[in-house]
Amino acid sequence: MSQHLQNFETNSKYILKTEDVIKTYMSGEIEVIALNKINISIKKGEFTAIAGPSGSGKSTLLNLLSGLDKPSSGTVFINELPISDMSGNQLSDFRRDHIGFIFQSYNLIPVLTVRENIEYIMLIQGIPEAERTERVNDVLKDVGLTTMGNRRPAQLSGGQQQRVAIARAVVSRPAIILADEPTANLDSVTANNLIDMMKSLNETKGITFLFSTHDQRIMDHSKRLIILKDGVIDSDK
Repeated sequence: MSQHLQNFETNSKYILKTEDVIKTYMSGEIEVIALNKINISIKKGEFTAIAGPSGSGKSTLLNLLSGLDKPSSGTVFINELPISDMSGNQLSDFRRDHIGFIFQSYNLIPVLTVRENIEYIMLIQGIPEAERTERVNDVLKDVGLTTMGNRRPAQLSGGQQQRVAIARAVVSRPAIILADEPTANLDSVTANNLIDMMKSLNETKGITFLFSTHDQRIMDHSKRLIILKDGVIDSDK
């Protein structure tokens, strides 16, 4: 699977691309346009934040980019494949193998240890045990949790749980990491440490990050900032 993904990345100019993406929904009898003709292209190795006021469409856009929701019209591509046209098992398998997720609520499995949480997606992918163990050991070192592999989430601080979530997202080597408000529940010092860690993963390992955020610190550290306003791209620089 990783070889398959590697070939995708080599042959694709953009890891993620949207073409005229529109999302509407009904509020009573009124059609509301949540996103209007969104065109974004993300190359490998970018560290990009999508920001904007509440109601600007950030969460809606991230749901479309991740395949958790479908656009009303337009297309979302990941590694040149139109994920907005996929459905069912094809889409869930694609998300599992090509997209890493980081959520503000961590979404760890409470009955599993740190190691087991990180390993879980690779287990589903059918990666051999020896390789899973090696990857988990490497990523625990990357996120500074080498001594905590046998703890369960309840035994960790919020910052440590989010480090586990980041490790879980990157360990399966997806094409892109989508992070939804990853620092929202953390104090300033912990948030800054996490941002520095993700920036280091981006710079040393070429991992592509795309954030949806209100956090000015993430915006300040991003190499590219896309501002949404009223469902359209207000600026992209």
